[in-house]
Amino acid sequence: MRRRQFITLMGGTAASWPSLARAQQSERIRRIGVLVPLAADDPEIQTRLSAFRQELQQLGWTDGRNVKIEYRYGASDPDRAHRHVAELAALAPDVIFAAGNSAVAPLLQAVRSVPIVFAIVPDPVGAGFVDSLARPGGNATGFVVFEYGISGKWLELLKEIAPRLTRVAVLRDPALAAGIGQFAAIQSVAPSMGVELSALNVRDAAEIEQAIAAFARIADGGLIVTASGLSVVHRGLIIALALRHKLPAVYWASFYTEDGGLASYGPNATNEYRRAAGYVDRILKGEKPADLPVQTPTRYETVINLKAAKAIGLQIQQTLLVRADKVIE
Repeated sequence: MRRRQFITLMGGTAASWPSLARAQQSERIRRIGVLVPLAADDPEIQTRLSAFRQELQQLGWTDGRNVKIEYRYGASDPDRAHRHVAELAALAPDVIFAAGNSAVAPLLQAVRSVPIVFAIVPDPVGAGFVDSLARPGGNATGFVVFEYGISGKWLELLKEIAPRLTRVAVLRDPALAAGIGQFAAIQSVAPSMGVELSALNVRDAAEIEQAIAAFARIADGGLIVTASGLSVVHRGLIIALALRHKLPAVYWASFYTEDGGLASYGPNATNEYRRAAGYVDRILKGEKPADLPVQTPTRYETVINLKAAKAIGLQIQQTLLVRADKVIE
């Protein structure tokens, strides 16, 4: 190559360097806050968050490259939740993903300008998180975990598993309005099922243990575990107590059954995290929460754990096993 051509080539390349540098500077790293109810070492939350990150990556967002994800765990503890909300707000994220009422409620009280995407929330309109499902209206939108009407299905499933049941305890967190809604839906179908309902209002592990033990003293009883951060955090204890007292139990989501519970009917929580990543992507690309309708689950699944059934001496009907979406053996 001649010297004059070489100088011309190098001059053109050097002239392009400032524009390349400006382009790299303009593509700033976006920040995503994440607030979830479970502890960081809970395998269930790591499975959900892995799905969340994988979906983001498929949409073009990689943690450490063009986004920075800030995690905060254990939001089912009110004091911890408020502390984490303050920490996330101070980081000025572009969007916050929050799971469960215990995380979303303090966020919306403290943060009005940052977009929020929620998941695993049963009644966002009743809780005051959004104006309506079609038109959220504020800085939050997301995914409903289920409609209260499916709570009646839990009792139907329980009676199909154990037809002789005459008494059913409904485990709920009395601090949550959602607990009232779920109980009301179960109560509406109880007369036709021929069962007497008892509300077990519990606030911690000690109350859970006492309430279940007291209920189990009388025969022909079963248990329904409703959705709450409390029941998720203490699911290992609840499952163990149901097996110990030989109580047929139905849970609101499949991860209970996968952890050893007898049966569940509800959404796949991991899939809800994956769907939430899609809304996070759309907000990072410029859309507003107020314009993104709140969505309901695309499907519910029935899961039966035969090992748990054997442990409490139950024979599950073949017709139910055939209908189940998943049977754990």
